[in-house]
Amino acid sequence: MKIFALGEGSYSVDATKKFIPFDPLVDNFRDRPGSLFIHVNPFLVQTANDLIVLDCGLGYKNTRDELFLHQHIRNAGFDPEDVTLVLMSHLHYDHSGGLVVERNGKLEPSFPAAEHVIQRGEWETAFSGKSSSYHKEIFETLQRSANITYVEGSGQLKPGIRYELSGGHCQYHQVFWLEDGDNKVFFGGDELPEPEQLIRRFKAKYDFDPQKAMELRDHYGKIVAEEGWTCLFYHAKSMPVGNVSHNGEHFSITPI
Repeated sequence: MKIFALGEGSYSVDATKKFIPFDPLVDNFRDRPGSLFIHVNPFLVQTANDLIVLDCGLGYKNTRDELFLHQHIRNAGFDPEDVTLVLMSHLHYDHSGGLVVERNGKLEPSFPAAEHVIQRGEWETAFSGKSSSYHKEIFETLQRSANITYVEGSGQLKPGIRYELSGGHCQYHQVFWLEDGDNKVFFGGDELPEPEQLIRRFKAKYDFDPQKAMELRDHYGKIVAEEGWTCLFYHAKSMPVGNVSHNGEHFSITPI
């Protein structure tokens, strides 16, 4: 198994839910009052049988009009058309924007050959239009042109890939457990988005169920520490891939 963090950079987001690139070496956070500052790290995982993308970032482009996501996949030695599975924890825009790419004024699936795995309840929520966290045009494009597998609850997608309905960050959020030989990877999406969130317990107002989300972070942290799973942290500032330890009271994370 090979793991690649496809870092899409840092951004500020305010009440309008617009994501604005933020370079801490140049920009001053005081110039963006009321904003949250996040880092975005989709992942590419190569197993014996699949090339997997885990969440898709914002879908921003480089100066050559190419998705950063595609650029980083090519830098890792693959082609975007080689991707066989796209596993989505949920469909908020900072995770789903890269599902599509604009070419000649039209949106197309970013991974046309891939199977897209999405919780059915999350898909229906995204299409409802009740939240600006979702961009409906993305899902309309996928519905027309992509291969989508809708899952419900928790289960096994195929040998070595399990999905688990978690429902803390949003009602139909899911996490993934990937096994390939002796290698084990856990992707917690926004249930376990940063290593720092293991070290300190807190309730986040942006979660659908803040109490449950806090408890899930602790729960998953203890499992991955005890069983030796490698963790992928989607919103990590500097440590997107790490191993977790727990001494009975406190967590620590070692970068990989």
